[in-house]
Amino acid sequence: MFAKKSLGQNFLMHPQIAERIVHAAKLPEGAQVLEIGPGTGMLTRALLANGATVVAVEADNELAPQMEESFAADISTGSLRVIHGDIRVFDPATIDGEYHVVANIPYYITGEIIRSFLTSTHKPSSMTLLVQKEVAERIARSKKESLLSLSVKVFGTPEYCFTVPRGAFRPAPNVDSAVLAIRNIDMSAFVNKKAEEYFFSVVRTGFAHKRKRLAKNLEEIAPAAHIAAAFDAASLTKDIRPEDLSLSDWKQLTASLVQSA
Repeated sequence: MFAKKSLGQNFLMHPQIAERIVHAAKLPEGAQVLEIGPGTGMLTRALLANGATVVAVEADNELAPQMEESFAADISTGSLRVIHGDIRVFDPATIDGEYHVVANIPYYITGEIIRSFLTSTHKPSSMTLLVQKEVAERIARSKKESLLSLSVKVFGTPEYCFTVPRGAFRPAPNVDSAVLAIRNIDMSAFVNKKAEEYFFSVVRTGFAHKRKRLAKNLEEIAPAAHIAAAFDAASLTKDIRPEDLSLSDWKQLTASLVQSA
């Protein structure tokens, strides 16, 4: 099977790494797992062997029927369900009860996938993802925050699990990968949807122009006087840059902006 560049496919070729990913996921017994882009089924096999019930969403027109054929026995017992479709239009609400996301996801939609599941009304209990090493480091290890790292940390706790060399895939990507786990996902991180939308509006605006100071960026959504008052309330210096604020700083700043408005 040839990988399709248009779908960002890099097939995992080593069963031992698939087993390590499942181990890193720390799944409860009999867990319900959503797998994104199962490809040739390497990770699917490891999940099923671990006793998980798997819902696999595959966009590839050739791989989806191949999965149904290769895993016919697991499908007949109800251990596996293969859905032919794009994960970006998949509704997590169609999964009954608690579930976990475990997947080797296409690099080009990493941020989109993470954000869509963490902000959905039916969030997963955890996410264990094979992503670019640089992305995993930026989210879980960097001392500087980014829009993506904050989008993760406001909902859960990221952990850099282990590095996966580029040679573990076919075709081999140009960079190494890493397994990133997001645990302790908070099902009610915000009091309501309006509060969530306002928080991300502030953070997105804050990071909009990286060369500008945070206070200057925020003038797009609030008067300078309100921003100055919010900075004082949050004990932030006027020259601070967005990447230097912690998650708690952003939460305090957002709350202060609401109060000073």
